[in-house]
This record gives sequence, C-alpha cells and structure tokens, in this order.
Amino acid sequence: MIGTLLTFFAVGLLTLIVAGVVLSIVGVVFSLTFGLAMFLLTKVAPILLVGWIVLKVVEKVRGKNSLSSADRKWLEGE
Repeated sequence: MIGTLLTFFAVGLLTLIVAGVVLSIVGVVFSLTFGLAMFLLTKVAPILLVGWIVLKVVEKVRGKNSLSSADRKWLEGE
C-alpha cells in the first residue's frame, strides 16, 4: 500500500519535472522566434522598403531599356 503510494508520488513528481522542462524549452523557442520576428519587422523591413522604393525611382528615371546591347545578347543566349 505504501509502496504503491510512493510509486504514484514518484511518477507524478517525474511528470511535473518533465512537463516543466518541456514547457520551458517551448517558451524559450517561442520567445526567440517572437524576438527574431520583431527584429525583422522593425529593423530590416523598413530598410528593405526604402531600398525597394529607391530602386523603383531609379528605374523610372533611367527608363525601361537600361540594358546594353551586349547584356541583351548575353541574356538571350546568342
């Protein structure tokens, strides 16, 4: 009787320890993922957006046909 109770106690304690470790690992992974996403959205995305806008403005100023004839021949494979 006592042995059975001690077994249940040990299994319950082990389950709580394992569940705590698993939840802490999941929390760390979620925190790192959220931090990386926030870094990309607040630091990298604005720089990419500004670069894209600059490229579009430069493309409009230069015109559509900014490739040289040698580049055009190389792209067409002649």
